[in-house]
Parts: sequence; structure tokens; C-alpha cells
Amino acid sequence: MNLTEAVHFSVQALHANRLRTFLTALGLIIGNASVILVVTISLASKDLILDQIRGIGSNLVYASYEVGGENVAKVQADFVKLSDVQAIRDTLGSSIIAATAVMNTHDQIVVSGKIRQVTVDGVDADYATVRNLIILRGRRFDESDISLRERVALLTDKLAIRMFGSQDAALGQTIKISQLQFTVIGTFREKTSTFGQGEITDETILIPITVMKYFMEYERIDPVYVEVRNAADVPAVRQQVNDILETRHRHGATYNVQDLTAILDTANSIANVLTVVLVIVSAIALLISGIGIMNIMLVTVTERTREIGARMAVGASRRDIMLQFLVESVIISLSGGFAGILLGLSLPIGVRLLTTQVRVPISVLSIVVAFAVSFAVGVGFGLLPARRASQLNPTEALRYE
Repeated sequence: MNLTEAVHFSVQALHANRLRTFLTALGLIIGNASVILVVTISLASKDLILDQIRGIGSNLVYASYEVGGENVAKVQADFVKLSDVQAIRDTLGSSIIAATAVMNTHDQIVVSGKIRQVTVDGVDADYATVRNLIILRGRRFDESDISLRERVALLTDKLAIRMFGSQDAALGQTIKISQLQFTVIGTFREKTSTFGQGEITDETILIPITVMKYFMEYERIDPVYVEVRNAADVPAVRQQVNDILETRHRHGATYNVQDLTAILDTANSIANVLTVVLVIVSAIALLISGIGIMNIMLVTVTERTREIGARMAVGASRRDIMLQFLVESVIISLSGGFAGILLGLSLPIGVRLLTTQVRVPISVLSIVVAFAVSFAVGVGFGLLPARRASQLNPTEALRYE
């Protein structure tokens, strides 16, 4: 018997018991669909998490002074200054896209008829670009706003709505900060929310840093952001920023200079571990379905004992018998695996067809692995029943009732 004949006889035998064949393959369908969906969801989640982190700022390095336990009055000279930011720009030159400074404080303004404390950040013209701010209405600061010390302001979208009812209504309105009138020229939001962990909160006002410095008791940049041109240069730029700040201040002053690399690596590692755990769970489902195939094939061998004896009596070798039952097991496994792969792909393909706003990746590797595992399950768990069938005694098999 050649392989083609074995496949033909196996299909006939499986077709004669369609319901049992389907129920046996159902475990593989569920298992393979789970593998595809688990990997798809894991990849989508991983991409979403990493994109959210990158959205805080592309190739971002940020630095600030670590006060420690010393008295603030004694370390004012060690605070990062506007001159330090300019030194970073001059030293790093073309290796960075921009360096931007932030001064922050708090002030009380009237919001919805009530006096509330809001965050006020003094920034320059590069801040919106470096921090990936999305300007929703109006415009951002330009160089003339900074150099001419214009009394203009940007509001977060939520603050604009709470103060004026809508973002459009906020444009052109005046607000009082530290007894000075500022004109609202735009509204914004973060591309990726830092949930108040950064200098931007739900109720934040941005004003030119050249105006902000006159509100402050002492000049302190906290933090300075540096957007690096090439991702590969981030570690070197981080070290250079630290060196620049340390050489421009007294010996012993400590500066906290960080980038997003460590956070990205940690998030990537967590996502990979989660993917492995979920794949293992799906593999257990495949293992259980393989045991089901072996169990059903053992029952099939018992039911077809007389058939096996008759085939051996007319010249079928033990190899032929083993091949037929092994092919039946593989066909059940591959058909269930193929159906499971189609079912698993239906979700990401369906999402892609319905919307372009959500990117759902499809892992070709997961498809190949699922198909290979299906074949391995068919061979591995079909081997024992096939061997048992091939080792039956023809005479006893013919007398089997």
C-alpha cells in the first residue's frame, strides 16, 4: 500500500464516522485557534504598550537636579538653568533634534465658579514637538512668543472645557496668572497620557518660559528634555548630558539623567513572558486534544479488529496497517488544526476589515507553529494505536466478535 491509497482508505473510514471525527478534531480546532488568538492578542498588546511608552517622546533623554537632603537655599546654584540647556544645545549640535526646558509652579484660578489650583508650566517653542503634544485648537508657541515675552497661554483640553465650556470658546479668552492677564491661543493634550506623573496634569496651563522665570523665586529647570536624532545615540547622549551638567556646577552635585530605554526593555520583557505563559496554556489544550485523538483511535482499532484481520488475510502487511491508522490520526489532527487556524485568523482579519484605527498584527510564525504542532500531535498520539493495530494476530482478529 502506498501513501495515496492509505489516504484514500483513511478518508473513507473517517467519512463513515463523520460526527465522531468532528468531535475528535474539535480539540485541535479549539487549541489551534487559541494559539493564534493568544499570539495575536499578545503581539497587539505588546505593540500598544510599547507605542504608548514611545508616545511620551521619541528617543527622549530627560534630566533634573537631585536635591537630596540638602537645604534648597544652599543648592540654588546647582539647579539646572536656561544657560545649561543652551550649553546642551551647543555641545550636542546635530546629534539631537531639540533640547527644551520646563519650569513649573502652581497657581489658583477660577474654574467653574470655584477657585482651583492648577499646574503652570513655563516652556519654550520646542516643547510641544519634543513632548509630542497634540494641538487641538489654535496654535502652539513660536519663537517670537518666547523672545518677545508674550503673555499667551495654552490650556489642556479638559481645563479649557471646564473653564469656558468648549475648546473653541476658550480661544481668545483671557486668564489671570500671578496677577497678569494671558490670552489663550490654543488647547492641547498629550499624545500619550502620563496620568499626572509628569509635569502635565488634566488642568495645566503652558506659558512662555521667558515670562515664567519672573514668577519664580529662583531659576530652576525641572526637567530638561533632549530629543535624540538617532535611537542608537541615546546612551551616549544621556552620558554627555550628565557630563555637561556636572562640569557646569559644583563638584558633588548629582543629576538624574534617564531615558526610556530601560522602561521599553522592561515592558518588552514582561510582554514576552506573558506571551510564553499564554502559549503554554494553549499548548496544554493541544496536549489534551492529542490524548483525545489517541483514545478515539484506540477505540477505532478495537471496533475494526475484524477488518484488520481481513486485510491482513488478503495480503496487507503490518506496515500497511500501521500506515493506514497513522494517516487517519494525522488527517484528523491536520483537519482540526487547519480549521482552528482559520478560526483563529478570523478575528484579526475581521478587525482589519472593519477598522483601520486599530492595528492587529498577524504572526506568520504562530501559524506555522500551530500547523507543525497539529502534525506532531497526529503522529505522536496516533503512533500507539497504529502500532497496536499492526501487531494484531490475523487469526485472532478474524475470530474477534
